[in-house]
Amino acid sequence: MTNEELQPADRGTELSMTVLMTPDMANFAGNVHGGTLMKLLDEAAYACASHYAGNYVVTLSVDQVQFKQPIHVGELVHLHASVNLVGRTSVEVGVKVVAEDIQKRYCRHTNSSYITMVAVGEDGRPVPVPPYEPQTSEERRRHRGALLRKKLRSELSQRYAEIHDDALEEQAPA
Repeated sequence: MTNEELQPADRGTELSMTVLMTPDMANFAGNVHGGTLMKLLDEAAYACASHYAGNYVVTLSVDQVQFKQPIHVGELVHLHASVNLVGRTSVEVGVKVVAEDIQKRYCRHTNSSYITMVAVGEDGRPVPVPPYEPQTSEERRRHRGALLRKKLRSELSQRYAEIHDDALEEQAPA
């Protein structure tokens, strides 16, 4: 490959993936297994965050995952991932899941999730990511929501720590 063929990649903030749901992905009810969908959510978030950061990333946290509707074998699943918020070393990625019934020609939004990824270097330690400035009204809307989720995650983490400390005190011998 010559240098003329190499083009710098755009540091995009959005990425889409489409996966056909096959019988090996089914649970005992015949629908796509929730664990399969969670794996796809993580893969889409990884691809989006690592593409933006230009670095390897690892999953730090996954916000609430609710399965609003079942996804069926034979449907196409479209995962739409977008960078919503960037910290010093972290990237919050929103992933919207849309199932498409190919034969009936309709789509359904089955769930969304917010996944925080952290960029890491070869030594496994966090590394800085490029700053992010939302450009469109949609990006600004998602950014505002991400700031609220970040605050909520912090408050929730603090509350969990309090609960954990209370439980440890109850278990300690008198």
